[in-house]
Amino acid sequence: MDLFLQAAIDEASLGLSEGGIPIGSVLVHQGKIIGRGHNRRVQKGSAILHGEMDALENAGRLPASVYQESVLYTTLSPCSMCSGAILLYGIPKVIIGENQTFMGEESLLEERGVEVEVLNDPSCIQMMTEFIKNKPNLWNEDIGE
Repeated sequence: MDLFLQAAIDEASLGLSEGGIPIGSVLVHQGKIIGRGHNRRVQKGSAILHGEMDALENAGRLPASVYQESVLYTTLSPCSMCSGAILLYGIPKVIIGENQTFMGEESLLEERGVEVEVLNDPSCIQMMTEFIKNKPNLWNEDIGE
């Protein structure tokens, strides 16, 4: 398994253990993780801390050149908010654990020149499938339904 995807999965598992939504993400620059995070909307009472947003926040303020040389790994297809941040900062590549349980804005990212790779990792699919089944109201809140 890809070590960076595994780091994102570890973040997702941490979020689940905290009572949150199991979505994790890492930002990788030149082969090193420079930001990691997980969905913390529940834990922080936040409107915006999806996994990708948390990873970007935890990476801290960076020059545009760093984002433009980075890869974002996420366990789940990015929603419109997170895709907007990817586009805003010019992140050129996104590696997605799975898009079976939720299809985000992959086509928008691709249309704007972002390389998108979907792995459909079984552990990512299982984690989200079980979460959605067990906590449908929390999941619907997270995706704005």
